[in-house]
Amino acid sequence: MPTPQGFRDLKVYQLAYRLAMEVFRESKSFPREERYSLTDQIRRASRSVASNIAEGYRKKRYPKMFVSKMADADGEATETQVWLDFARDCGYLAQQRQGELTSGYEEVGRMLGSMILKPERFSG
Repeated sequence: MPTPQGFRDLKVYQLAYRLAMEVFRESKSFPREERYSLTDQIRRASRSVASNIAEGYRKKRYPKMFVSKMADADGEATETQVWLDFARDCGYLAQQRQGELTSGYEEVGRMLGSMILKPERFSG
């Protein structure tokens, strides 16, 4: 497998970015009164997954910094799952759609977990 040339080549980044865009599209239909709470929070957390991956990849020469940013990205992916649960339970997001998005974030978490365990694969 060729080494990625930049963060945009990382499959985990591509998936996180796609999921953040899906969250954005879904959250457009959330009620207006949720604008400054649930809508802002779920968008911020979902976007932060991809941005932490990108930032961490730029620090790949420094394994501790790389691992720290990937762990931050994993935390944001988990936070996004919590907001997805709230959106479902508040009736703003269909259960099936919430399940699809959650599965995507679980996959991101697995990918980040392997990056955290073997940062040397990315230090080249």
